[in-house]
Amino acid sequence: MVNDGPPPIVSQVLKLSVVVPFYNVRTYAPDALKSLELNTREDFEFLLVDDRSTDGTSELLERAAVALPGAVRLRRDRNGGLASARNTGLDAARGEYITFLDGDDWLEPGHLARTLAAIEALNCDFVRTDHVQVTGRTRSVQRVPYGPQGVPADPRSGILPVSRATSVDYPYAWAGMYHRRLLDRGLLHFTDGLRTAEDRPWIWRLHREARSFAAVGMPGIFYRRGISTSLTQIGDERQLDFIRAFDQVLSDTAADPDCELLIHKAVRTYCAIIAHHIGSIERFEPAVARKLRSMSADALDRMPRAVLDRTLASMDAERAALLRTLRRRTPYRRGGAARTAGAVA
Repeated sequence: MVNDGPPPIVSQVLKLSVVVPFYNVRTYAPDALKSLELNTREDFEFLLVDDRSTDGTSELLERAAVALPGAVRLRRDRNGGLASARNTGLDAARGEYITFLDGDDWLEPGHLARTLAAIEALNCDFVRTDHVQVTGRTRSVQRVPYGPQGVPADPRSGILPVSRATSVDYPYAWAGMYHRRLLDRGLLHFTDGLRTAEDRPWIWRLHREARSFAAVGMPGIFYRRGISTSLTQIGDERQLDFIRAFDQVLSDTAADPDCELLIHKAVRTYCAIIAHHIGSIERFEPAVARKLRSMSADALDRMPRAVLDRTLASMDAERAALLRTLRRRTPYRRGGAARTAGAVA
């Protein structure tokens, strides 16, 4: 890994580290970098992680490492995906607080300082912020699905209820700020190698294991949707990593003392994501589509039977029908990684 930034100043106390992965976003990176410039402070650092870009993004980051105050360029030895790139930044972070930005998004001027002031005033482990979704020329504010604003709470209160969207369904790592003690406890790193849904096990772990959090509003980050180069728009095999991500959610939840309460939410969310992908299966390459069906059927087979039955009974007819059709493809087998939670239902 190449580090093009200035040598660390050991005596300098940094308030905030911003981890920003970049991979082949030459068209959009200038907006991200300009927004960082409009958020600079002498006690902020910007960790610009080049995940082996091949489209000219690397040259932009070389220049930014010189021109942008607080910038440190980190170039990975090989392309590893968003989770691995974020981990590279986390390993180098020196700030008391941590946050993220993706290389094709951007920040409102002063957003970082305002969010930092909020988390310091609340003295909690992490805060979650609203954001602005940008699709072409359309912009819409997306709210953290958690009721109380600006009030520290137990993060577990952001997991349930099962029947509606909650904070674990709002997984965006960049929509928040995190105290370094979470990094020191091993809670901020992502599952290495996940190419998609890397933030799902991550957000569930935070809400299960952190001690305090708060929703604070402040929609100062602009999130681009519908970009043709975004992995969410590409129907190749990397998309199937959502199976591995949600298997991890189920496995971790099965080991939790509150498994009986939480496993229903985990299964319902997993089923909703499977239904979403199967419902738009035409966007996948044929071989990937076949693999998606097979892997999804196997995933349903691994879920606790009674919990899955209850989940399907509670879902809308269209999604339930898609999942029941998949479920019939593979008869239930004894065992399975997530079946350890079967007795909870």
